[in-house]
Amino acid sequence: MKNKYIDLIEQTFEFPQDEFSVTDNELNFHEVPLMDVIKQYGTPLKITYLPKITSQIQRAKRLFNVAMAKVDYKGSYNYCYCTKSSHFSFVLEEALKNDINLETSSAYDIHIINALYDGGVIDKGIYIVCNGFKRPQYVENIASLVNGGFENTIPIIDNKEELELLDAAIDTRCKIGIRIASEEEPKFDFYTSRLGIRYNDIVEYYRAKIKGNKKFRLKMLHFFINTGIKDTAYYWNELSKCLNVYCELKKICPELDSLNIGGGFPIKNSLAFDYDYEYITEEIVAQIKNICNQAGIDEPNIFTEFGSFTVGESGATLFSIINQKQQNDRECWYMIDSSFMTTLPDIWGINQRYILLAVNNWDREYQRVFLGGLTCDSEDYYNGESHSNAIFLPKLGGGPQYIGFFHTGAYQESVGGYGGIQHCLIPAPKHIIIDRDKGDNEYYTRLFAKEQSYRSMMRILGY
Repeated sequence: MKNKYIDLIEQTFEFPQDEFSVTDNELNFHEVPLMDVIKQYGTPLKITYLPKITSQIQRAKRLFNVAMAKVDYKGSYNYCYCTKSSHFSFVLEEALKNDINLETSSAYDIHIINALYDGGVIDKGIYIVCNGFKRPQYVENIASLVNGGFENTIPIIDNKEELELLDAAIDTRCKIGIRIASEEEPKFDFYTSRLGIRYNDIVEYYRAKIKGNKKFRLKMLHFFINTGIKDTAYYWNELSKCLNVYCELKKICPELDSLNIGGGFPIKNSLAFDYDYEYITEEIVAQIKNICNQAGIDEPNIFTEFGSFTVGESGATLFSIINQKQQNDRECWYMIDSSFMTTLPDIWGINQRYILLAVNNWDREYQRVFLGGLTCDSEDYYNGESHSNAIFLPKLGGGPQYIGFFHTGAYQESVGGYGGIQHCLIPAPKHIIIDRDKGDNEYYTRLFAKEQSYRSMMRILGY
């Protein structure tokens, strides 16, 4: 009878997969033996595997360039990384090795741009797409970039009053964009995004406020779908509406030459994940070309803003099982040595599901379990995966059990308040970076941050 954990995984999924394999009943992540990492650093532990960031960027570039070549697309492709997904310096520096551009969303983002420039990581020719609601400090910081010679800084007009604020702060010619207030999916409590300008107002707004202004040149129309790029009637309908606005605007604004399709590719959240990146990319490029050709206008340069897709799959979070509690006949709880609410807040906040695998003991029998965090909060648990509303892990006994949540690299630190006060004062875990030598391709690790200390929390709290 096949009742071992390794049997369960191999019978349920195509396994091994690109980033996962098993050697001597222990899990490897991108050919890195995780038990070796745990023995060196302990748990709980955050991991960032830098080479995955580069491979994701190169993958997207390849997809779009191939799709454009197939239909003889005349515009260019420009990859932007959304800094809000992960602001860490090691993420930005790795991503920027790949000749990409950046997207910002608030005033302090601009200080990161300045730090990257001062460190020689970027030059003033990089595209900086400035999204988000523009409060005075954000406007001032954007203006400092434009006035300082960052010629491809593009503030995206999010509401009609922003143009006047930018006009007062900027001293030189400036490229700008307009964000479309797209309609949201029916599952939302509202129909229209709070971000951007309504479809029906955009052309008239351009005529009234931008066309006669000698300082600003409208270069980009920004289209963003909150739920990302998906093969649904909703997505294709919104893209078509956006393209119709672009064509109408292009006919009266010759300088308009770029379309930012916003939203992002999804990332792998299950070993059963299935998404046809090639088909979706080719369909997007073909639709843009066809609609523009029918309208008799040139195809736009395409910008994408990939945040989670860039950095999400580079991340992993490792825990120890520190106790087992049998609460009744049906509920066997495994307690982890941290908290889901503080370490992986999307689990609690938006019911996010990640790839969950045992790190060791793949030769043991498995059982259904619930995972509980350390906080005294009933919401601090994990009880199902994206392919199933159940969790199965090896039975405990005869040594420690370690588990890993994978593709956790986007948003978790910023949403969880990294370096601040955590729920029940559960400390932020150690964070290590894994990279590979360019010569022999051997992996190496380095400690980015120690586990958060009680002293740092006491200082924040005023003690």
